[in-house]
Amino acid sequence: MDPVTTAARIALVTCSDLPDGDPEDRALVVALGERGAEGSILQWDAADVDWTAFDLVVLRNVFDYSVRREEFLAWAEQVPQLRNPLNVIRWNSDKHYIDALAQLGLPVVETQWLEPERHYEKRDLHNRFPAREDFVVKPAVSAGSADTGRYTATDADSRRLAINHAKRLLEAGRAVMVQRYMPEIDTFGESALVFLHGEYSHAIHKGAMLVGEDTGEDTAYTRESMEPWQPSEQEIKAAQNIITEVRRLVPGRSMKSRPLLYARVDLVIRGDKPPLLMELELVEPSLYAALSPGALDRLASAILREVAYGNDPHNDVTQVAPA
Repeated sequence: MDPVTTAARIALVTCSDLPDGDPEDRALVVALGERGAEGSILQWDAADVDWTAFDLVVLRNVFDYSVRREEFLAWAEQVPQLRNPLNVIRWNSDKHYIDALAQLGLPVVETQWLEPERHYEKRDLHNRFPAREDFVVKPAVSAGSADTGRYTATDADSRRLAINHAKRLLEAGRAVMVQRYMPEIDTFGESALVFLHGEYSHAIHKGAMLVGEDTGEDTAYTRESMEPWQPSEQEIKAAQNIITEVRRLVPGRSMKSRPLLYARVDLVIRGDKPPLLMELELVEPSLYAALSPGALDRLASAILREVAYGNDPHNDVTQVAPA
């Protein structure tokens, strides 16, 4: 039985592009209602919302944070009972976290960083790109496929487009990631493992999506092809290790340790080789609950457990503590 006996009020936060949320959000409202809670889908930048009136505020479809990050963080700082909490959002909304994980020796996709405060000559950019392999250029603060392109190192035209792409982002004051394109994505695909309160819940598999150069439009990705997935023990262990280290890395401490409400770990599958972290989604991940039997119920129950924990005066859940 879920540990909430009174009618908890839950805000599921979206953006203006999806004012009514997505089908998963609407199904989650129903699942919460079946447990005696009241779920509401609200835009994060709505001016007439009293966020203090909710027992829990859960980020769901705030996809526009990447182009309004400072404004979004300022809003998040004013919202009590936000999940995941502010310190996690601030850390994970900039993909420099990948560098922090790499420095710990965790298995991540090889990444080069270009910072807007530095001046790069054309030769400098050439030297930051792989010499022989396909590679990906994208901003360090981004969501989905916006401003992301795949390029071929040995093709002069493709390399020129990559340089122009990187320069355009740098001139806009945005840090740039240059990642090796993993050929295993074309062979084995990617897995996305979902954890609720630190426990593995379910996973999905998706094939290769990034197909071409950045055009300034959201056309670099084809439509996602996803299916339920049974990850290997190696995948689950790799994802768990990453989450454990993240809880050590994120700034901020609390009186008692508390796992993250939700986390999605995106891995490159490499056959018998250890998987590599592609991205760690702790802000507004799609959780693909509809693709796994029981996943929506587990998510609703996890939200209500978080409410119960937050209502305990002996607990401090404003920060995430190390494991």
